[in-house]
This record gives sequence, C-alpha cells and structure tokens, in this order.
Amino acid sequence: MAAAADLFIQRLPEVSVRELHVLAVDDSHVDRKVIERLLKISSCKVTVVDSGTRALQYLGLDGGEKNSSIDFDSMKVNLIMTDYSMPGMTGFELLKKIKESSIFREIPVVVMSSENILTRIDSCLEEGAEEFLLKPVKLSDVKRVTDFIMRGEGMKGGKRSQKRRRSDDCIPSLTTELSPLSPSTLASKKSKL
Repeated sequence: MAAAADLFIQRLPEVSVRELHVLAVDDSHVDRKVIERLLKISSCKVTVVDSGTRALQYLGLDGGEKNSSIDFDSMKVNLIMTDYSMPGMTGFELLKKIKESSIFREIPVVVMSSENILTRIDSCLEEGAEEFLLKPVKLSDVKRVTDFIMRGEGMKGGKRSQKRRRSDDCIPSLTTELSPLSPSTLASKKSKL
C-alpha cells in the first residue's frame, strides 16, 4: 500500500503535495468557523472537530479500531491547531497525548487561547507545542505558522527543530496586539519585559 501511495503522490501536481492538512480543534462553533476560514484562505486542507476526544478519534488514538474504509493517506495531518480551554479534555491534555504517541509526536501542534496566562503558555511550549496564539487568531498568525511548517522549520530530518519560540519571545508582539489596554497599562507591561 505504501508503494501505491508513493506512486499516487508522484502523479499529483507539485501544489497538491505541498498542501497542508490541518486538524483544527475547538469547542466553540464560531471559533471553529473562523480558524477554518483563515486556514482555507491560506490554502490549507482543513478538518475541524469540536473536542479533544474527537481529535483523538480522528487520529486513531482513542484506543478504538480505525475505520477500515477510511483512506489513511487522505487523513494525513501536517499540523494540529487546538483551543486550550475545552470541556472534557483541554488542549494541553490533547497536546500531551499527541506528544506521547510514537506515530504523531512529530506533528507540530499550535495551542490557541483567549487568555494570556504566562504559566499556561510556558507549560504548552515546554510540553512540545510549536506555537501559542492568542485569540482572536488573525490571518497573519495563520500565515506565519503555515509558512513556518511549509518551509520545514518545524521539522529537520524527521526530528523537530529545537528552535521553538519561548513565551518571552512572543510577549512583545502579544502585548502590543491587545487592543483593550489603556496606554498606561500597556507601558507598564512593556516595562516588565
């Protein structure tokens, strides 16, 4: 079957081979639609699910048998974007499960949250998240992440690059993007950096 898949991929145009397949996980219907739209604008194939449990089911990590009628090559996921705060299984717990998997640990995971909590950001990055994005996610965020993955900077020779962003690398851009802050609050936050 692998030889057939290789032959199939060789016959595809160059653009199709480079298309990212992103698994987007969010319990909010509105946020799922927003991230799906941003990813499609960025020329990504998108699969959306509403929970960490459903993401594990889609990936076949839920302990159940995979549906044999599903074409595994069409399901190949190149990037997982997950909300942090979800009922049942949080995005952090989903991240841990993915990174514990021998099959899926090399897939880059991006965690998204509307809460700018530094300990949460650090925990996700230490656990192996490629990036932590503050909501609302913007097209520029999605393009930055997808361009990073497409250039192969998230993966080097089958192993993840050690050049992950630390939360303190992200804070200046995140702080300046927070619109409801007063100028004095913004100045005090910048001075703490």
